Amino acid sequence: MMMQALIPPASFFFVRDFREGVASPTLFKMCTFRRKRALIVLLAGYLWSALITLGQQPKAASAPASAISPEKALTLAEQGRCRESISALKRAMASQVPSAIKKEIGVVGVRCSLELDDRDSTLDFVRFLHKQFPLDPDVLFVVVHAYSDLSTRTAQDLGRTAPQSFAAHKLNAEALEMQGKWEPAQFEYEWMIQKEPNTPGIHFLLGRLLLSRPDAGPDATERAKQEFLKEIQIDPNNAGAIYILGELDRRDQKWDEAISRYTQAVRLDPNLAEAYLGWGYCLVNLKKYEDAIPPLRTAERLMPANPEVHNSLGTALQRSGHKDEAQKEFAIHEKLRSEGGTEKPE
Repeated sequence: MMMQALIPPASFFFVRDFREGVASPTLFKMCTFRRKRALIVLLAGYLWSALITLGQQPKAASAPASAISPEKALTLAEQGRCRESISALKRAMASQVPSAIKKEIGVVGVRCSLELDDRDSTLDFVRFLHKQFPLDPDVLFVVVHAYSDLSTRTAQDLGRTAPQSFAAHKLNAEALEMQGKWEPAQFEYEWMIQKEPNTPGIHFLLGRLLLSRPDAGPDATERAKQEFLKEIQIDPNNAGAIYILGELDRRDQKWDEAISRYTQAVRLDPNLAEAYLGWGYCLVNLKKYEDAIPPLRTAERLMPANPEVHNSLGTALQRSGHKDEAQKEFAIHEKLRSEGGTEKPE
């Protein structure tokens, strides 16, 4: 080492003293003292040189995350070392790598971020996959499960932090309803209404359940209607409740009442396509064909894949003398029906 080369060996001090004079007890003592002093100096020099040398040597640490290549990050992640690789995987999304590697980065990134419960990073990887591979079935499969996992974890957060809150009961009721567990779901909604009868949205949810429940009984429709009426008393701007009231009137062939509900609903929510369809459908039944065309055109723009829209619009056009346009709409209607398009529910 450079510092060691600058320090004379210990024997230098002892030999020099004997060369300078005759060896005597006094001189020997002096030499011994000088040798001890030399050894102390030598030791100090070695310690100092060691500190300098250690400071100059590179640290034997692992490579920083910024130096990890996308391929190395994938290898680490596949070995289960997600904590080491997650930062590199996030940077790799912006790297210039083949498409197959990019896809793997996104998919593995979703898995690792979920394993670490890093939800922000999960959303980053999901957005990346959506942008790069919007129609890839494998990617869509991963994204569906990612959103499902995030939803489940957030629901668990709610259950842990506020299990007796209205939000927790409401979430539980909706989950039960989706599973077809009608009785416990209805119990949850009714419990909430009993506790807080003026809470917005709960009467709407109970009314929707009563219409959906297959074993709700013969009076279910009337009971549901009463719930929707209570809802709009609490929240006059609930376009969904107003629309369903219009649907109930349409089923009873109360065309004018239904039209009033539909027009009110679309004023509150201009993108409520079903309300435009119901409005136009009622006008067709009232033989107001020209009046039916504008709301049905809007419905067609908002949900072009619904065959019933084209059928109703074709009827309105044909009866008002626009036969060529009507034939186009009927042709679209038949095409969509053959492809399994969505019909308007009765």
